[in-house]
Amino acid sequence: MQMTPAVEKYVLHWGEMGTRWGTNRTVAQIQALLYLSPKPMHADEIVELLSVARSNVSTSIRELQSHGLVRMTHILGDRRDYFESLHDVWELFRVIIEQRKQKELNPTLVMLKSCAADIQKETDTDPITKERVQNMLQFVESTSTWYEQISEIPTSTLTKLMALGAKITKLVKK
Repeated sequence: MQMTPAVEKYVLHWGEMGTRWGTNRTVAQIQALLYLSPKPMHADEIVELLSVARSNVSTSIRELQSHGLVRMTHILGDRRDYFESLHDVWELFRVIIEQRKQKELNPTLVMLKSCAADIQKETDTDPITKERVQNMLQFVESTSTWYEQISEIPTSTLTKLMALGAKITKLVKK
């Protein structure tokens, strides 16, 4: 793969966004590079293109594999391991959202349920505070339920829903 200025811009930006989302910059850059690559790449190619240590590439690839974003493949006649990213943006989106849900939303939901139960028993907590905790619990439960429903919708249906955009809002407002 050739690192053209546009590819470099994309990879660097994806790495920057990764740090804002709580992901290591190199991990995000490798995922971006593999996503853009028309063919699987071996670790030495990634090292050369991104100018990062081999150990960093190996660690980053293992992390991407553990998240289900990158898979290993082989090329006939070559003993090296090659890696490729998921290519379907919707599948990438689903995997990333599922990871975020498991890591952030689910623990928050458990905490909020416990907190809501505890706070209802407290006599010295202001009713407004109790209501706000309950509102947050309902919001997070709704978000979790929404995600579970959306995750089962086929990609073709999701793209149609997104294309409808504001039309759905108008329909619901009536």
